[in-house]
Amino acid sequence: MKITLSVIKADVGSIGGHIKPSAKLKGTVEEFVRERGKKLLIDCYVSSTGDDVALLMSHERGIDDSKVHELAWDAFMAGTQEAKSQGLYGAGQDLLKEAFSGNVRGLGPASCELEFEERPGEPFVFFAADKTDPGAYNLPLYLAFADPMHCAGLLLSPKMAHGFTFTIMDVNHTEGDRVIELNAPEELYDIACLLRDNERFVVESIRARATGDVAAVVSTSRLHNIAGTYTGKDDPVALVRTQGNFPATGEVLSPYRLGHYVAGTMRGSHNGPLMPVKLNSTISFFDGPPVVTGAAFCVHEGKFTEPVDVFDHPFWDWVRNNVSQKAAEIRQQGFSGPAMLPYSELEYGGVVEKLGHLEKRFTVRKEDGSGHRHKAA
Repeated sequence: MKITLSVIKADVGSIGGHIKPSAKLKGTVEEFVRERGKKLLIDCYVSSTGDDVALLMSHERGIDDSKVHELAWDAFMAGTQEAKSQGLYGAGQDLLKEAFSGNVRGLGPASCELEFEERPGEPFVFFAADKTDPGAYNLPLYLAFADPMHCAGLLLSPKMAHGFTFTIMDVNHTEGDRVIELNAPEELYDIACLLRDNERFVVESIRARATGDVAAVVSTSRLHNIAGTYTGKDDPVALVRTQGNFPATGEVLSPYRLGHYVAGTMRGSHNGPLMPVKLNSTISFFDGPPVVTGAAFCVHEGKFTEPVDVFDHPFWDWVRNNVSQKAAEIRQQGFSGPAMLPYSELEYGGVVEKLGHLEKRFTVRKEDGSGHRHKAA
Protein backbone atom coordinates (compact mmCIF):
# COMPACT_ATOMS: atom_id res chain seq x y z
CA MET A 1 0.00 0.00 0.00
CA LYS A 2 1.37 3.41 -0.97
CA ILE A 3 0.87 5.99 1.74
CA THR A 4 2.02 9.50 2.58
CA LEU A 5 3.20 10.67 5.97
CA SER A 6 2.85 14.44 6.47
CA VAL A 7 4.19 16.36 9.44
CA ILE A 8 3.22 20.01 9.91
CA LYS A 9 4.24 21.90 13.04
CA ALA A 10 3.81 25.46 14.33
CA ASP A 11 3.95 27.69 17.39
CA VAL A 12 0.53 29.30 17.73
CA GLY A 13 0.65 30.28 21.40
CA SER A 14 2.05 29.13 24.72
CA ILE A 15 1.82 29.55 28.49
CA GLY A 16 4.26 31.70 30.46
CA GLY A 17 6.31 32.76 27.45
CA HIS A 18 7.92 30.19 25.14
CA ILE A 19 7.21 27.19 27.38
CA LYS A 20 4.27 25.00 26.40
CA PRO A 21 0.93 25.25 24.56
CA SER A 22 -2.09 25.00 26.81
CA ALA A 23 -4.01 21.74 26.99
CA LYS A 24 -7.07 23.52 25.59
CA LEU A 25 -5.13 24.92 22.60
CA LYS A 26 -3.67 21.50 21.83
CA GLY A 27 -7.08 19.89 22.25
CA THR A 28 -8.66 22.43 19.92
CA VAL A 29 -6.12 21.66 17.19
CA GLU A 30 -6.52 17.90 17.58
CA GLU A 31 -10.33 18.03 17.61
CA PHE A 32 -10.30 20.19 14.47
CA VAL A 33 -8.01 17.81 12.58
CA ARG A 34 -9.87 14.66 13.59
CA GLU A 35 -13.29 16.12 12.78
CA ARG A 36 -12.47 17.93 9.53
CA GLY A 37 -10.00 15.30 8.36
CA LYS A 38 -12.31 12.28 8.45
CA LYS A 39 -12.51 12.08 4.65
CA LEU A 40 -8.90 13.13 4.02
CA LEU A 41 -6.79 11.25 6.53
CA ILE A 42 -6.29 7.63 7.46
CA ASP A 43 -4.82 8.49 10.87
CA CYS A 44 -3.25 11.33 12.82
CA TYR A 45 -1.17 11.95 15.93
CA VAL A 46 -0.97 15.33 17.70
CA SER A 47 1.89 16.19 20.04
CA SER A 48 3.81 19.16 21.38
CA THR A 49 7.52 19.84 21.68
CA GLY A 50 8.36 22.92 23.70
CA ASP A 51 5.88 25.59 22.62
CA ASP A 52 5.05 24.00 19.25
CA VAL A 53 2.12 21.78 18.25
CA ALA A 54 2.85 19.10 15.63
CA LEU A 55 0.49 17.13 13.42
CA LEU A 56 1.58 13.73 12.08
CA MET A 57 -0.92 12.60 9.44
CA SER A 58 -1.22 9.56 7.17
CA HIS A 59 -3.18 9.57 3.91
CA GLU A 60 -3.15 8.40 0.28
CA ARG A 61 -3.20 11.84 -1.36
CA GLY A 62 0.54 12.21 -2.02
CA ILE A 63 3.06 14.89 -1.14
CA ASP A 64 2.08 18.58 -1.23
CA ASP A 65 -1.65 17.85 -1.29
CA SER A 66 -3.40 21.21 -0.93
CA LYS A 67 -6.35 19.82 1.04
CA VAL A 68 -4.13 18.16 3.64
CA HIS A 69 -2.03 21.29 4.00
CA GLU A 70 -5.13 23.47 4.22
CA LEU A 71 -6.53 21.21 6.94
CA ALA A 72 -3.37 21.75 9.00
CA TRP A 73 -3.41 25.51 8.32
CA ASP A 74 -7.04 25.83 9.38
CA ALA A 75 -6.37 23.74 12.49
CA PHE A 76 -3.55 26.09 13.49
CA MET A 77 -5.79 29.08 12.82
CA ALA A 78 -8.37 27.55 15.16
CA GLY A 79 -5.60 27.03 17.72
CA THR A 80 -4.56 30.65 17.31
CA GLN A 81 -8.07 31.84 18.11
CA GLU A 82 -8.08 29.65 21.22
CA ALA A 83 -4.68 31.06 22.20
CA LYS A 84 -5.97 34.60 21.84
CA SER A 85 -9.05 33.81 23.93
CA GLN A 86 -6.75 32.61 26.73
CA GLY A 87 -4.26 35.46 26.35
CA LEU A 88 -1.40 33.07 25.56
CA TYR A 89 1.95 34.42 24.49
CA GLY A 90 2.83 34.51 20.79
CA ALA A 91 -0.63 33.61 19.49
CA GLY A 92 -0.29 32.72 15.80
CA GLN A 93 3.46 33.44 15.90
CA ASP A 94 4.42 31.00 13.14
CA LEU A 95 1.52 31.84 10.81
CA LEU A 96 3.29 34.48 8.78
CA LYS A 97 0.64 35.05 6.13
CA GLU A 98 -2.99 36.04 6.46
CA ALA A 99 -4.41 33.44 4.09
CA PHE A 100 -3.66 29.91 2.91
CA SER A 101 -2.24 29.73 -0.62
CA GLY A 102 -2.15 26.04 -1.56
CA ASN A 103 0.75 24.84 0.58
CA VAL A 104 2.07 25.65 4.06
CA ARG A 105 5.63 25.99 2.78
CA GLY A 106 6.50 29.65 2.81
CA LEU A 107 3.66 30.43 5.22
CA GLY A 108 5.56 29.74 8.44
CA PRO A 109 4.86 26.21 9.73
CA ALA A 110 7.59 23.57 9.48
CA SER A 111 6.68 20.61 7.27
CA CYS A 112 8.13 17.44 5.80
CA GLU A 113 6.54 14.52 3.97
CA LEU A 114 7.33 10.94 2.98
CA GLU A 115 5.57 8.85 0.32
CA PHE A 116 6.35 5.13 0.04
CA GLU A 117 5.05 1.61 -0.46
CA GLU A 118 4.53 0.06 2.94
CA ARG A 119 6.79 -2.81 3.88
CA PRO A 120 5.26 -5.75 5.81
CA GLY A 121 6.72 -4.11 8.88
CA GLU A 122 7.10 -0.33 8.53
CA PRO A 123 8.85 1.34 11.49
CA PHE A 124 9.76 5.02 11.51
CA VAL A 125 10.70 7.78 13.94
CA PHE A 126 9.12 11.22 13.99
CA PHE A 127 11.55 13.82 15.35
CA ALA A 128 10.46 17.30 16.43
CA ALA A 129 12.83 20.01 17.66
CA ASP A 130 12.27 23.34 19.36
CA LYS A 131 14.46 26.40 19.80
CA THR A 132 16.77 25.49 16.94
CA ASP A 133 16.87 25.41 13.14
CA PRO A 134 16.84 22.65 10.46
CA GLY A 135 20.62 22.32 10.50
CA ALA A 136 20.32 20.69 13.92
CA TYR A 137 19.63 17.40 12.12
CA ASN A 138 22.73 17.62 9.90
CA LEU A 139 25.15 15.86 12.21
CA PRO A 140 22.78 13.14 13.52
CA LEU A 141 21.74 12.20 9.98
CA TYR A 142 25.32 12.25 8.69
CA LEU A 143 26.45 9.94 11.49
CA ALA A 144 23.44 7.61 11.22
CA PHE A 145 23.60 7.18 7.43
CA ALA A 146 27.30 7.59 6.64
CA ASP A 147 29.45 6.71 9.65
CA PRO A 148 29.97 3.02 10.58
CA MET A 149 31.08 4.12 14.05
CA HIS A 150 27.38 4.87 14.66
CA CYS A 151 25.77 2.68 12.00
CA ALA A 152 27.27 -0.83 11.96
CA GLY A 153 24.70 -1.71 9.29
CA LEU A 154 26.89 0.07 6.74
CA LEU A 155 29.36 -2.80 7.27
CA LEU A 156 26.95 -5.65 7.98
CA SER A 157 24.05 -5.14 5.58
CA PRO A 158 24.79 -5.92 1.89
CA LYS A 159 22.23 -3.41 0.59
CA MET A 160 23.23 -0.67 3.02
CA ALA A 161 26.82 -1.13 1.85
CA HIS A 162 25.80 0.63 -1.39
CA GLY A 163 25.42 3.78 0.70
CA PHE A 164 22.98 6.65 0.59
CA THR A 165 22.36 9.76 -1.50
CA PHE A 166 22.10 13.02 0.45
CA THR A 167 20.04 15.84 -1.05
CA ILE A 168 21.31 19.04 0.56
CA MET A 169 19.64 22.44 0.25
CA ASP A 170 21.23 25.89 0.36
CA VAL A 171 18.60 27.49 2.61
CA ASN A 172 20.09 30.98 2.18
CA HIS A 173 19.03 30.94 -1.47
CA THR A 174 15.55 32.47 -1.45
CA GLU A 175 14.77 32.58 -5.19
CA GLY A 176 14.09 28.85 -5.41
CA ASP A 177 15.20 25.49 -4.04
CA ARG A 178 18.95 25.35 -4.64
CA VAL A 179 19.96 21.73 -4.02
CA ILE A 180 22.78 19.30 -4.64
CA GLU A 181 22.89 15.47 -4.53
CA LEU A 182 25.99 13.81 -3.09
CA ASN A 183 26.67 10.11 -2.62
CA ALA A 184 28.10 8.45 0.46
CA PRO A 185 30.63 7.00 0.85
CA GLU A 186 32.43 8.27 -2.30
CA GLU A 187 31.68 11.96 -1.63
CA LEU A 188 31.77 11.78 2.14
CA TYR A 189 34.20 14.67 2.51
CA ASP A 190 32.09 16.86 0.22
CA ILE A 191 29.00 16.08 2.28
CA ALA A 192 30.87 16.95 5.48
CA CYS A 193 32.18 20.16 3.94
CA LEU A 194 28.63 21.38 3.37
CA LEU A 195 26.95 20.02 6.48
CA ARG A 196 29.46 21.68 8.79
CA ASP A 197 27.58 24.95 8.09
CA ASN A 198 24.24 24.27 9.80
CA GLU A 199 22.87 27.71 9.05
CA ARG A 200 23.30 27.51 5.28
CA PHE A 201 23.37 23.89 4.10
CA VAL A 202 20.70 21.52 5.38
CA VAL A 203 19.85 17.88 4.67
CA GLU A 204 16.54 17.86 2.81
CA SER A 205 16.29 14.10 2.22
CA ILE A 206 18.28 10.87 2.12
CA ARG A 207 17.71 7.97 -0.30
CA ALA A 208 18.99 4.39 -0.24
CA ARG A 209 21.16 3.91 -3.33
CA ALA A 210 20.40 0.17 -3.54
CA THR A 211 16.65 0.68 -3.91
CA GLY A 212 16.03 4.41 -4.47
CA ASP A 213 13.69 4.45 -1.46
CA VAL A 214 13.54 7.65 0.54
CA ALA A 215 14.87 7.00 4.04
CA ALA A 216 14.62 10.42 5.69
CA VAL A 217 13.17 13.89 5.14
CA VAL A 218 13.65 17.18 7.02
CA SER A 219 11.75 20.47 7.01
CA THR A 220 14.04 23.05 5.39
CA SER A 221 12.22 26.41 5.48
CA ARG A 222 13.91 29.20 7.41
CA LEU A 223 11.46 31.64 8.97
CA HIS A 224 13.71 34.68 8.80
CA ASN A 225 14.02 34.15 5.04
CA ILE A 226 10.22 34.17 4.81
CA ALA A 227 9.41 37.04 7.16
CA GLY A 228 12.54 39.16 6.74
CA THR A 229 12.70 39.79 10.50
CA TYR A 230 12.82 37.68 13.65
CA THR A 231 9.81 35.41 14.08
CA GLY A 232 11.32 32.62 16.18
CA LYS A 233 13.63 29.74 15.37
CA ASP A 234 12.46 27.34 12.71
CA ASP A 235 11.76 24.47 15.12
CA PRO A 236 12.27 21.73 12.49
CA VAL A 237 10.73 18.29 12.08
CA ALA A 238 12.07 15.11 10.49
CA LEU A 239 10.82 11.65 9.51
CA VAL A 240 13.25 8.73 9.41
CA ARG A 241 12.37 5.20 8.25
CA THR A 242 14.31 2.50 10.07
CA GLN A 243 15.32 -1.19 9.94
CA GLY A 244 15.74 -3.49 6.94
CA ASN A 245 17.61 -1.57 4.24
CA PHE A 246 17.82 1.50 6.49
CA PRO A 247 19.75 2.05 9.73
CA ALA A 248 18.26 0.39 12.80
CA THR A 249 16.30 2.63 15.15
CA GLY A 250 19.12 2.46 17.70
CA GLU A 251 21.63 3.55 15.05
CA VAL A 252 19.46 6.54 14.17
CA LEU A 253 19.23 7.51 17.85
CA SER A 254 22.93 7.01 18.65
CA PRO A 255 24.15 10.48 17.48
CA TYR A 256 21.76 12.28 19.84
CA ARG A 257 23.91 11.07 22.72
CA LEU A 258 26.44 13.78 21.72
CA GLY A 259 24.30 16.79 22.63
CA HIS A 260 26.02 18.66 19.80
CA TYR A 261 25.94 22.46 19.73
CA VAL A 262 23.31 24.05 17.50
CA ALA A 263 21.89 27.51 16.92
CA GLY A 264 18.91 28.60 18.99
CA THR A 265 18.08 28.95 22.71
CA MET A 266 17.21 32.41 24.06
CA ARG A 267 15.95 34.78 21.32
CA GLY A 268 17.23 32.32 18.71
CA SER A 269 20.60 34.06 18.89
CA HIS A 270 22.90 31.70 20.82
CA ASN A 271 24.53 28.31 20.49
CA GLY A 272 23.47 25.51 22.81
CA PRO A 273 23.62 21.72 23.04
CA LEU A 274 20.70 19.76 21.57
CA MET A 275 18.97 17.87 24.39
CA PRO A 276 16.96 14.72 23.61
CA VAL A 277 13.85 15.00 25.83
CA LYS A 278 10.67 13.07 26.53
CA LEU A 279 7.55 13.60 24.43
CA ASN A 280 5.54 16.73 25.20
CA SER A 281 8.42 18.27 27.18
CA THR A 282 8.52 21.98 27.96
CA ILE A 283 11.15 24.68 27.45
CA SER A 284 13.04 26.18 30.38
CA PHE A 285 16.70 27.24 30.83
CA PHE A 286 17.37 30.40 28.75
CA ASP A 287 14.45 29.38 26.51
CA GLY A 288 16.25 26.13 26.03
CA PRO A 289 18.41 24.31 25.80
CA PRO A 290 17.42 23.36 22.24
CA VAL A 291 15.37 20.17 22.51
CA VAL A 292 14.40 17.26 20.29
CA THR A 293 11.71 14.62 20.87
CA GLY A 294 11.38 11.27 19.13
CA ALA A 295 8.21 9.22 18.68
CA ALA A 296 8.64 5.77 17.12
CA PHE A 297 5.74 4.10 15.31
CA CYS A 298 4.89 1.25 13.02
CA VAL A 299 2.35 2.05 10.32
CA HIS A 300 0.12 -0.55 8.64
CA GLU A 301 -2.36 0.35 5.92
CA GLY A 302 -1.92 3.93 7.02
CA LYS A 303 -2.85 3.26 10.65
CA PHE A 304 -0.37 4.16 13.38
CA THR A 305 0.49 2.01 16.38
CA GLU A 306 0.71 3.82 19.68
CA PRO A 307 3.88 5.94 19.84
CA VAL A 308 6.96 4.82 21.74
CA ASP A 309 8.94 7.63 23.38
CA VAL A 310 12.47 6.82 22.21
CA PHE A 311 14.12 9.18 24.70
CA ASP A 312 12.17 7.92 27.74
CA HIS A 313 14.81 5.50 29.00
CA PRO A 314 17.35 5.68 31.88
CA PHE A 315 20.22 6.01 29.38
CA TRP A 316 18.86 9.32 28.15
CA ASP A 317 18.58 10.66 31.71
CA TRP A 318 22.38 10.39 31.86
CA VAL A 319 22.64 12.12 28.47
CA ARG A 320 20.36 14.93 29.66
CA ASN A 321 22.55 15.47 32.70
CA ASN A 322 25.62 15.79 30.47
CA VAL A 323 23.83 18.13 28.06
CA SER A 324 22.67 20.28 31.00
CA GLN A 325 26.29 20.75 32.03
CA LYS A 326 27.26 21.71 28.47
CA ALA A 327 24.38 24.21 28.34
CA ALA A 328 25.40 25.83 31.62
CA GLU A 329 29.04 26.07 30.58
CA ILE A 330 28.46 27.82 27.26
CA ARG A 331 25.84 30.17 28.71
CA GLN A 332 28.44 31.38 31.22
CA GLN A 333 30.12 33.09 28.26
CA GLY A 334 27.04 35.25 27.77
CA PHE A 335 27.49 37.33 24.61
CA SER A 336 31.16 36.50 24.08
CA GLY A 337 32.57 34.55 21.14
CA PRO A 338 30.92 31.29 20.04
CA ALA A 339 28.30 31.49 22.81
CA MET A 340 26.33 33.89 20.59
CA LEU A 341 25.67 33.50 16.88
CA PRO A 342 27.50 35.70 14.33
CA TYR A 343 25.88 38.94 13.21
CA SER A 344 24.55 37.38 10.02
CA GLU A 345 22.46 34.92 12.04
CA LEU A 346 21.17 37.17 14.83
CA GLU A 347 17.40 37.18 14.65
CA TYR A 348 16.71 40.14 16.92
CA GLY A 349 17.85 43.37 15.30
CA GLY A 350 19.26 45.18 18.34
CA VAL A 351 22.93 44.32 17.80
CA VAL A 352 22.71 44.96 14.06
CA GLU A 353 21.06 48.33 14.65
CA LYS A 354 23.73 49.30 17.18
CA LEU A 355 26.43 48.41 14.66
CA GLY A 356 24.75 50.66 12.14
CA HIS A 357 24.95 53.59 14.52
CA LEU A 358 28.51 52.82 15.65
CA GLU A 359 29.71 52.43 12.06
CA LYS A 360 29.46 56.20 11.57
CA ARG A 361 31.75 56.80 14.55
CA PHE A 362 34.67 54.64 13.34
CA THR A 363 37.72 56.46 12.05
CA VAL A 364 40.75 55.28 10.07
CA ARG A 365 44.16 56.27 11.41
CA LYS A 366 46.68 57.57 8.90
CA GLU A 367 50.46 57.38 9.06
CA ASP A 368 52.88 60.08 7.90
CA GLY A 369 56.18 59.26 6.25
CA SER A 370 57.94 58.89 9.62
CA GLY A 371 55.68 56.05 10.69
CA HIS A 372 53.78 58.18 13.19
CA ARG A 373 50.03 57.66 13.22
CA HIS A 374 47.66 60.60 13.28
CA LYS A 375 43.99 60.62 14.13
CA ALA A 376 41.84 60.82 11.05
CA ALA A 377 40.15 64.08 10.35
